[in-house]
Amino acid sequence: MTDEDILAILKVDLQVSSAALDTYLVTLIASARAYITREGITLAETWDDGMLVEMYAAYLYRQRRETNAQMPRCLRWALNNRLFSQKGAASDG
Repeated sequence: MTDEDILAILKVDLQVSSAALDTYLVTLIASARAYITREGITLAETWDDGMLVEMYAAYLYRQRRETNAQMPRCLRWALNNRLFSQKGAASDG
């Protein structure tokens, strides 16, 4: 999934149709990739990983706009599952 695909899905998720926020949202996508990588996850160009980046970018957007935005459980669960499946695949090899 490309960053353009992620941006399109992120805009639907956030209910944003204007291109005025595109630069900001692209920055959030890049930040989401960096934060996910910092957790030890190696991202691939798959739809699953693209959706993980989108969920994290949406969380960053909402966290900035809401005062007490907690990381959604579904996002933490997805990050943990992605990391555990990666670690499991590495130990199987």
